Amino acid sequence: MTHTTTAAPLEPAKKWGAVIVLLTANFMNLIDITIVNVALPSMQSELSAAPNMIEWIVAGYTFSFALLLLPAGRMGDLFGRRRLFASGIVIFTLASLICGLAPAIDTLIAARVLQGLGAAIMTPQTLALVPALFPPEQRGSAFGLFALTAGLASVTGPILGGVLIGADIFGLTWRPIFLVNIPIGVLALIGALTLVPKAEGNRKLGIDFVGIVLAALAMLAVLVPLVEAPSLGWQLWMAPLLILALPLGWAFVRWQMYQEARSRPQLLPMRLLRTGPFLTGSLLNAVLFTAVPSYFFTIALYLQSGYGLSALDSGLTTIPFPLGVLAASAVTGWFGSRWVRWRVMGGAALLGIGFLGQGWAVWGMGEQISWLRMAPWFFLGGLGLGNTVSPLFQIALSAADSNDSGSASGAVQAIRQLGISFGIAIVGAIFFTLLGGTAAGDSETYRRAMLGAITYSSLVAGALVLSALLIPIRLQR
Repeated sequence: MTHTTTAAPLEPAKKWGAVIVLLTANFMNLIDITIVNVALPSMQSELSAAPNMIEWIVAGYTFSFALLLLPAGRMGDLFGRRRLFASGIVIFTLASLICGLAPAIDTLIAARVLQGLGAAIMTPQTLALVPALFPPEQRGSAFGLFALTAGLASVTGPILGGVLIGADIFGLTWRPIFLVNIPIGVLALIGALTLVPKAEGNRKLGIDFVGIVLAALAMLAVLVPLVEAPSLGWQLWMAPLLILALPLGWAFVRWQMYQEARSRPQLLPMRLLRTGPFLTGSLLNAVLFTAVPSYFFTIALYLQSGYGLSALDSGLTTIPFPLGVLAASAVTGWFGSRWVRWRVMGGAALLGIGFLGQGWAVWGMGEQISWLRMAPWFFLGGLGLGNTVSPLFQIALSAADSNDSGSASGAVQAIRQLGISFGIAIVGAIFFTLLGGTAAGDSETYRRAMLGAITYSSLVAGALVLSALLIPIRLQR
């Protein structure tokens, strides 16, 4: 029998204040991922960096973030989630300062790796702290707000990046995109220490060093080819690495079983891996996120390279999407923990309708982008995403008890990160294959490439609907 973490008896004002702190830190991390992409050309020009070095500004962050999510979640279980959350904010904020002051490309890359480390430490704690704040029937609202944060970050990043770089504040060009994190990080740290409840860890759980190494090697075997493929194309050495991930993953699971049989520390407790809701929620969440970030990756290229929109105009075009997620967050609060299976099915159906409608909009697009033609479908897609993500988080984390919520949160988000990397690699391959060597401004070819990317995203939404129909999706009671 699994006993989930119960909510602490906090006043509503302090409880929601703590949620705002968690969302702020989460938003700071997520927006940093999208805002950097806008600034890469400016960084390359100012720092006189080779293209392969510029790529590592993104890849360095991705690797350190993804590799450390699972062990950082477990460290929260051991040493206290508020302590880890606050530590992650400090590291992330200091790394942002170093990024903003970096005199050379190698310093910037090292600081980005450190940023990823800070993000990996604080991110699992954000979801793991929700059960400490809310009883099960109220967690839907909080998880819905996390979905809203993700939607807002995906759109706000390019907009804010375009504004900050265009403003060229004090002649700093791209540097304010990192320096803006400093006041936000300071406020988040103050909020963490004053509003987030102190949760002591359980140091008796111990540290599984072998499990950490095996998990990191398995993740690296998957991530290296997926992160490199969009820029290098698929190379011969990539397939063996992906295949190697299978025996490494098997070795990790066998090691966890070995540790469990001897009552020794486990990085990812086997009781979670044996629980249907945890596996279902985590895997469906990963499948979902193969479609959404990759969709926004290609829609930005379609709007900016195909139609000549600026990063700011491109971001404003997609604004209805986070508005849809915002509307969904209100609905998920009303649902609470009820009807999770039907909410996944309905949310995925709405998301699929949004993708198909966007395909119709792209198919009939003329020589100029019509915002009105695309806006309703962005909104429906956001409404669908918000109504899908929240119950999937609820399902996965309902399987964790008070000792394992950090580990469960880290695992859910590490698996989601793998899904994002898979999606960008797959959709990027589809998009650039259809694009061929087409120059920017060829709207017709960009239209065909975008339709290929939308087809993949629509199929994923359909697969989620079928999964909800065929698989018993439920909360762990």
